[in-house]
Amino acid sequence: MKLSILDQAPISPNETAQDALNGSVELAKLGESLGYSRYWLTEHHGLSNLASSAPEVLLAYIGAHTKKIRIGAGAILLPHYRPYKVAELFNTLSTLFPNRIDLGIGRAPGGSAEATNALSTQYLKQVWALPELLDELLMFLEDNFPEEHEYSKVAVLPKPDVAPVPWLLGTSEKSALLAAKYGLPYVFGKFMSDQDGTEIVQSYRDHFKESVSGKKSEVIVTVSVICAETTQESEELAVKSLIPAVQSDDKNHKVVEYEELSEREISMLDEMKNNMIIGNAKKIKSELQSLQNQYGCDEIMISTNTISYEDRIQSYRLIAQALLF
Repeated sequence: MKLSILDQAPISPNETAQDALNGSVELAKLGESLGYSRYWLTEHHGLSNLASSAPEVLLAYIGAHTKKIRIGAGAILLPHYRPYKVAELFNTLSTLFPNRIDLGIGRAPGGSAEATNALSTQYLKQVWALPELLDELLMFLEDNFPEEHEYSKVAVLPKPDVAPVPWLLGTSEKSALLAAKYGLPYVFGKFMSDQDGTEIVQSYRDHFKESVSGKKSEVIVTVSVICAETTQESEELAVKSLIPAVQSDDKNHKVVEYEELSEREISMLDEMKNNMIIGNAKKIKSELQSLQNQYGCDEIMISTNTISYEDRIQSYRLIAQALLF
């Protein structure tokens, strides 16, 4: 089984953003040593508990501190940006770290409405234009604009020997069909969706146009996982990690105990837990193998967020020992 890491650079209580970013570097190094196939970093804006606002910057630093693990964005939120600039950024990364760079593409806002407006004054318009933005980005990466196109003589420099590999991320059939249309590999964000992902992934395979890219369909399924030495410990870690997300008033960023939550907050927490895989290594191994069989996916990407950085590292280590050794 191929496993990968999706990191959000979470900032633990009593730690700084610098601690979180340094922790991400150490996580990528650990993932490489444990046999994880790739390390991806999310893009979020204006969220005080996450330090992943500029994944392309941190990826350059991580690339310099690792040797072979594939690194990439999961995802660059394309509606915020011009495709030409994104192509320049990832061509530069691919020049620095040949045959190691993935360019995950998404369309989510990545933050509050205010943060979205600060990034882009026409975000909603650009979301609707995502197919056109994607088409333009791919032509920049592949250097294949038609001669009559206004960008046909615009060079994307530096030009790497091996281009970054574009992936399309999504949680709906619409994103799956778009990936299939362009012959792109597809990442289904199971940890963010309550839809039947197997039907979405099958729709991607059924409509995949191999002739467009010359490649075969490829699927990664992303899941939220917390693994610990015992199932009870993993359950406790999951609850602690979710409490900040369900608190009605987080102005003071005070983490409360489970018993202090309202009925509504407990209900929200339980619902979020239902979309996670929680347990000891044996249980996690069984559930991930079952997930792979269910989706027929090529790879599983794991997102693990715990209050403690040490618990997060331990979770990835236990999973690797159960499935990669």
